[in-house]
Amino acid sequence: MTLRFKRRRQVLGMLAASAGLSACGGSSGSAAPAAAPAPVAITPAPVATTPVPVATTPAIAKSAKRGIAYDLASAADLHVLSPGVSWWVNWGVAPGLDVAVDALKTTYQMDYFPMLWGKGSSVAAMQTYLLANPGIRYLLLMNEPNLTDQANLSPADAAILWPQYEALAKATGVKLVGPAITWGTLAGYSDPVVWMDAFIAAYQAANAGASPQIDYLAFHWYDYGLGDQLDRLLKYGKPFWVTEMANWHTSTDGAQIDTLAAQKTQMTALVALCEGRADVFRYAWFTGRLAPDPHFSSLLGADGVLTELGQLYLSLPFQAS
Repeated sequence: MTLRFKRRRQVLGMLAASAGLSACGGSSGSAAPAAAPAPVAITPAPVATTPVPVATTPAIAKSAKRGIAYDLASAADLHVLSPGVSWWVNWGVAPGLDVAVDALKTTYQMDYFPMLWGKGSSVAAMQTYLLANPGIRYLLLMNEPNLTDQANLSPADAAILWPQYEALAKATGVKLVGPAITWGTLAGYSDPVVWMDAFIAAYQAANAGASPQIDYLAFHWYDYGLGDQLDRLLKYGKPFWVTEMANWHTSTDGAQIDTLAAQKTQMTALVALCEGRADVFRYAWFTGRLAPDPHFSSLLGADGVLTELGQLYLSLPFQAS
């Protein structure tokens, strides 16, 4: 599994760095006229009944669950994705576009969700950002803590950091989404379940038996069997955000993903799974652009242009919320 993830980790590291790790009716009540000496016939003036049109921004019919894991920094990219994508994450503290989050939401009907990536992320800076952008309701946390080239946190280190995130949630009202776990490379903790169990135990030991505030559990997956992986995590009793997904199966066993047709088949199955499971609250495809892209997983080609896979992603069926 480590070999399969190596190149993706290099790409993700570059993306994360570029994202800046360091969303009449009232009555008028007029008085009656004074009595006249003789009745006077009055013909009432005609009343206009045609309603005055009101300018509104129609809601786009799309999945609230469906997102993209990519540093969207182009208005053209946002515009072309907006008909079928509802949110994005760039592993950073703020979107790549220098535009207010509320304005992005109004213009594109897409939410941006920030992330505290790991040990070096500033909780104070995030609190300032969230208080300045009260429309942001969710905060993503700890990107792949059991990977040594990602957040690289032991369960004990994560348990020490977590109360800071809880205080941040209390101060800003955001929901906590994380840790974002997957199969990793940290010695003794390659299995995300083993890491999670140890993290919860360490937190409870340091907090008089109380469990950590985890509003949603995040998971990443790049192979077959996403449903089985989520089922292993059901014991934590949390709804899921699948914040990175694609199929990058590379084993030369006949099931490798090395054609666009194969990736389209996998995307269709992954999206159907996430849309159909009530315990999946959000999911995001990885990614916008890769070069080279041996698994054909890019949603975007030139600036503001969807690939064939991107067109499919926007068109796939969804459950109405």
